[in-house]
Amino acid sequence: MIDGSRASLNQGDEDSVWLNAHQDPVASLYTFSSSISLADLNADGDFKLLVADLGAGSYDMKLKVFKGTSLFMESAIIDLPTALVTFYMDTNDPRTPAVAVASGPFIYVYKNLRPYFKFTLPPLDVNPVEQDLWNQAKDDRIDVQMLREMLESLKNEGSEGELTVRSLKFLSLPFEEVDGFASLYKMAPLKRQTVITCMNTMKKSMADDDAVSCLVIGTESKDVFVLDPEAFTVLAKMSLPSVPSFMSVTGLFDVEFRIVVACRDGKVYTLKRGSKTAKACIELTSQAVGLERIGKNIVVGCMDDTLVCYSTKGKKLWTVYLPSNIVTMALMDYKARSFKGVFVSLNNGETRIYKDKFLVNTIQTPDPVTAIRFGRFGREDSALILVTSTGGLYVKILKRTATFEGKDFTPGPPQAQSVKLNVPKKTKLFVDQTLRERESATSMHRMFQHDLYLLRLTAARSYVSALQKSLNPISSSAMEPLKLSAHIQGIGPAFKLTVNLQNISQSIAIANLLITFQYDESLYALAKPSITVPMLVPSLSYIYETLVECISDKGISDTIKVFVLRQGKSIPIITAVINMPVSEALVIV
Repeated sequence: MIDGSRASLNQGDEDSVWLNAHQDPVASLYTFSSSISLADLNADGDFKLLVADLGAGSYDMKLKVFKGTSLFMESAIIDLPTALVTFYMDTNDPRTPAVAVASGPFIYVYKNLRPYFKFTLPPLDVNPVEQDLWNQAKDDRIDVQMLREMLESLKNEGSEGELTVRSLKFLSLPFEEVDGFASLYKMAPLKRQTVITCMNTMKKSMADDDAVSCLVIGTESKDVFVLDPEAFTVLAKMSLPSVPSFMSVTGLFDVEFRIVVACRDGKVYTLKRGSKTAKACIELTSQAVGLERIGKNIVVGCMDDTLVCYSTKGKKLWTVYLPSNIVTMALMDYKARSFKGVFVSLNNGETRIYKDKFLVNTIQTPDPVTAIRFGRFGREDSALILVTSTGGLYVKILKRTATFEGKDFTPGPPQAQSVKLNVPKKTKLFVDQTLRERESATSMHRMFQHDLYLLRLTAARSYVSALQKSLNPISSSAMEPLKLSAHIQGIGPAFKLTVNLQNISQSIAIANLLITFQYDESLYALAKPSITVPMLVPSLSYIYETLVECISDKGISDTIKVFVLRQGKSIPIITAVINMPVSEALVIV
């Protein structure tokens, strides 16, 4: 029994934020997150666990109610359940919720744990050709073989999704069984019924916890219905481009609402009040396996092992790459600390809790978790229900002192970058300058533009002058693509001048070049005033050296210009300028 007393700590994990309240590895539950709920069914403050158990998958389907950790009640379900929700359908006292179980084309409503109402989805239109074929078979105007051929032809034309279950079953039977099937069912009226794929609730006119809620259901026929909670009539019908798989509902039906739906075509659509068709807002990288909405963010788990967050406008905010496949997802709303996160169950047995993109907690179970529900259970406000793939039931309670803190371990800017600067207060000088800028904004902008244009003009003139005088270190000639660099070594009075010359072309060899120097002959003397350059092979760098002697004792220096010319021409191809250092005095021993 889960009550105000606290359960024991997790074995071997005293630092865990969870307490083990109940463990039953052989509870034999077969369900999913969409088919479990927590509700105060008797309005006595004792919340019970409701599970729509799939049984063996084809029989023994039941609605099970757990009070504490023991089975309180169970009721048989005719068909395979797809979703279970609890909602308030009236304003009577005491405030006891109703239970809605979606199964096939029906919604079974339970009040006080007793069958109360069965809602059937509106039938779909039957294909006229299919209707005519069965009518002809009914009147024996065509035989069974002809009926089978015509239905097969109709199916191949792309009408498989529009055929009734009877026709699809008839086409799947072996040849020896078709006669008996046709004679048994051809007299019955032909109906085409859809099935429910997902279900949720929406507050009708007030946002209170116990306010009257509408049922929102998604169907295999690509429709979304909003049902009145009292008369169970269709209040609104909206269409989707694909079959809905998961949905999240926010808002009030009488005011404004938004329904976010993940469909089987790998897209997320948005439905709003007054719209008949959906608006595509997100295109996923793979099929969705879970969808939860936290505030204005939509968190989607995908089959490519990623947890992706989008804004309501479809902008991707972040992506988390997970180590294993996602099995199921659920919302964690911890109201005591205003914490909202998302549970993500993985195939390796981990159940992770994410706050935004930060991992804040991990729960390890022996088997993968297929159903998760967080909320009030018994008299505990923060209980976690886990159902594993092997049928185990685990109940955990969150410590009252628990806190969730997550850190981003992904590479990025340092945390100090997000710290707010201590901006000083505005001084009188700052205010005066601000007023001056407001009053003289036009003239200041014109002056800035004038200076900017003058700077561009000066830079352009300098660039043209460098091209004309060949002062740039890389040649601008397409026929003689050269790269030149020169540097000086030594402290004087003798220096070594090194020239690096490279042919930067990929395929053109250059020949008949000459290296010459321009210098003040009263200051320096060069051992090689000119150097003949052999043919330059593309992409290779060549080094040429000469000795420079400072012949002046005045302690001054000058520049030496290095020219690369083609023999017979006076205009240099490329030029380098060397600023000579001041020569040390000659030491005589």
